[in-house]
Amino acid sequence: MRVLHFYKTYYPDSVGGIEQVIRQLCVGTGRMGVVNQVLSLSRQQDLRPFQFEGHTVHRVPLNLEIASNACSLPAIGALARLAAESDVVHYHFPWPFMDLTHFIARIRKPTVVTYHSDIVRQKHLLRLYQPLKHRFLQSVDTIIATSPNYMASSAVLDRYRDKTRVITYGLDQSTYPRPEPERLAHWRAKVGPKFFLFVGVLRYYKGLHILLDAVAGTDYPVVIVGAGPIEQELKAHAARLGLTNVLFVGALDDLDKVALLELCYAVAFPSHLRSEAFGISLLEGAMFGKPMISSEIGTGTTYINVDGETGLVVPPSDPDAFRAAMRTLWDNPGLAHAMGARAAARYHELFTSEQMAANYTGLYHELVARRAQVALAAAKA
Repeated sequence: MRVLHFYKTYYPDSVGGIEQVIRQLCVGTGRMGVVNQVLSLSRQQDLRPFQFEGHTVHRVPLNLEIASNACSLPAIGALARLAAESDVVHYHFPWPFMDLTHFIARIRKPTVVTYHSDIVRQKHLLRLYQPLKHRFLQSVDTIIATSPNYMASSAVLDRYRDKTRVITYGLDQSTYPRPEPERLAHWRAKVGPKFFLFVGVLRYYKGLHILLDAVAGTDYPVVIVGAGPIEQELKAHAARLGLTNVLFVGALDDLDKVALLELCYAVAFPSHLRSEAFGISLLEGAMFGKPMISSEIGTGTTYINVDGETGLVVPPSDPDAFRAAMRTLWDNPGLAHAMGARAAARYHELFTSEQMAANYTGLYHELVARRAQVALAAAKA
């Protein structure tokens, strides 16, 4: 079974949540006999294919970017060529240029699209994009929603219920490095023995301004891991609030990130818009047995973090509610520990990479078999 993944960014150029999902998919399904390739866009000079954790990564030049829509003319030919060598093409939505490329490259192989998120921000451009979006979603064989919550709350997915099924994200904890004691001691000395942790790309929908407002006037230590387009804006906001208990540590490698996940008291995840369709770093917190605080935005975040069970869920864009949730966990270590234990149990029950890989591997074989049956019926007609 040969599968081609197509998305605008991938390792090592970008290490966001969707890239992590594709990585986990490739590693997990690779163990089940799937030969994976990834095609993505890049600004790098050296674009030779390379091997990464058992799969092949192909990159083409990124020519221009309009409203987060990365475009590349060489991607059209590359998609056509690599798809011809594959059994299944696996798209990762949203990315409008991908939809267009699918049609220009005249893809005829079985197709699946993982629907990672609705398009939330570019409302004016979305109106122009609507016809292409729906033509693309109508053309693919299967659409995957990443949680029951998102399936139930997305007006777009509601139009395609007959071809949509749910496969949740999964993580393989064995792919995460184990930090040595010296690294743990370094971070413990730097951030203290008890702190809230945020991990993620610093984007508008992550709601970090809400977290900063929530800790204003408190002494709760907060560590923010990540870089991104609003980093300076957030630092300026923290400075205006006079926050001395918030530490921005920038983007970290996996060893340092895992060290902080192991050391933290709880995970703070204030995303307040539906652009946050799932929350991979929230799932990482569950995987490491940490209680979580998140907002109810009708997406997969509340499928990971069940209010009162694995952590606390508050209304979006409400710093007072977020502060109260932080206070509840901070003042009740026994409750926090029990919630963290239940979060880890929920991860093992629902969110392992092995489960995700098995579901997708089964789907790939189903799509290929279905296409073969159609071809056989057409030949007999």
